[in-house]
Amino acid sequence: MHIVFAASECVPYSKTGGLADVIGALPRALAAIGHRVSVFVPRYKETHLNTTEPIVRSITIPFDDRYRFCSILAGGNHAGVDHYFVEYAPYFDRDGIYSSPVGDYPDNAERFALFCRAVLEASKVIGVPDIFHCHDWQAALIPVFLRSQYAEDPALQDVATVFTIHNMGYQGVFPPETLPLIGLPWDLLAISKLEFFGNVNFLKGGLIFSDIVTTVSRRYAQEIQTAEYGFSLEGVLHDRSSTVVGILNGADYEQWNPATDPLIAKNYSAKDLSGKEKCRVDLLKAFGFTDKDTGSPILGIVSRFAGQKGFDLFAQIIDRLVQEDMKLVVLGSGEKRYEEMFLRIQKHFPAKVLVKIAYDNALAHKVEAGSDMFLMPSRYEPCGLNQMYSLKYGTVPIVRATGGLDDTVDSWDARHGKGTGFKFADYNGESLLLAIKHALHAFRDKAAWQTIMRNGMKKDFSWEKSAKEYVRVYERARQTRGLIVPEVV
Repeated sequence: MHIVFAASECVPYSKTGGLADVIGALPRALAAIGHRVSVFVPRYKETHLNTTEPIVRSITIPFDDRYRFCSILAGGNHAGVDHYFVEYAPYFDRDGIYSSPVGDYPDNAERFALFCRAVLEASKVIGVPDIFHCHDWQAALIPVFLRSQYAEDPALQDVATVFTIHNMGYQGVFPPETLPLIGLPWDLLAISKLEFFGNVNFLKGGLIFSDIVTTVSRRYAQEIQTAEYGFSLEGVLHDRSSTVVGILNGADYEQWNPATDPLIAKNYSAKDLSGKEKCRVDLLKAFGFTDKDTGSPILGIVSRFAGQKGFDLFAQIIDRLVQEDMKLVVLGSGEKRYEEMFLRIQKHFPAKVLVKIAYDNALAHKVEAGSDMFLMPSRYEPCGLNQMYSLKYGTVPIVRATGGLDDTVDSWDARHGKGTGFKFADYNGESLLLAIKHALHAFRDKAAWQTIMRNGMKKDFSWEKSAKEYVRVYERARQTRGLIVPEVV
């Protein structure tokens, strides 16, 4: 089977979050079990390629105001996956992928509409796939274009579409006049199609016009069909619930494995945990802790600073948390309010809390390896990857029981010696603090703590299982192609 992935980011070329990790890993897992896989992403300013020779020199994309001409660069074949890059400098040669310091780029609708059409046109030249696997709102117009502007294109008649939601909180909502600007008919501005409170919603288009909808954990597939997590699209998902599938993301153990990780101070494994102590010393040094290490448990955070991640809960509990015997290391960047909040906390409690405002992959590995516990108190979390990395590194996760966090972390049962971490359900500071206190209490029993660590390190969230589940979804999408999507007049 030939699968074409379309997404806005992919490691190691571009990244703002977990989407990039998935697009870097899942195609490799599919190629490893015998499928032909191609990945299309935009060529951004930060994208460094060994060649700039286009494989498709010019693709004409019609817009309402004028034509735009982009090209396709070949990034080579890596681990059996062909990588292609849509190059159009006026749209993608910018410092940020989606936004500048003052906010989202005002032409994001045009930028990613061009990307979607370029993928379709390039595929007709490079090779028409069996499946277009589209990810998040930036690639959501591919199934829309296929059922509208390309509905009579003989080259694409038999291609099925799978659309994956990585985060319902980001939908790509634009003014109604966006439709003619990007070459889509006004008929799509209907409540049964792309209309969303008077605007155009790209994500909704992907949900309605794709053959199968997937999301990144079983629990999240259920949650997004409720008002609490559906972001006003729960009705759309509920109406097609029979074609909504939750498939847990995998962890890339080639990059995240303490036994082989070149970015940490000392490798270690479940059989020999001794190297974790050297990783602890290295982490404290990297964050600038100068006091003598008393062996207090280290709580780590590596995250994009956003409202969904639950960081507002820290403001409710920090005065009491710092009274506990622990240290907190925080690595991340994002919304200014959270960056400023953590810097204020560090200023008030420099002996307990140290913060680095940055995206730093090497330092993220050090946090995973050197911490004793890892905090993810998310308001919602479609899947989450860091809790999987933490389990592999023997860094016990403390998480809110939502989405993929609930699917991947088992609550510690001291009586039976089972479980891999600590969970709390209610979204409030008191519940978070209580879960942390339970973990700190368990930490004092060194034998029990090593049991928790090893339980987590034995878990296998590799991509092979998930890739096989996606293959079943692709086969189903091919069998049911076009049966449930609405017609565009």
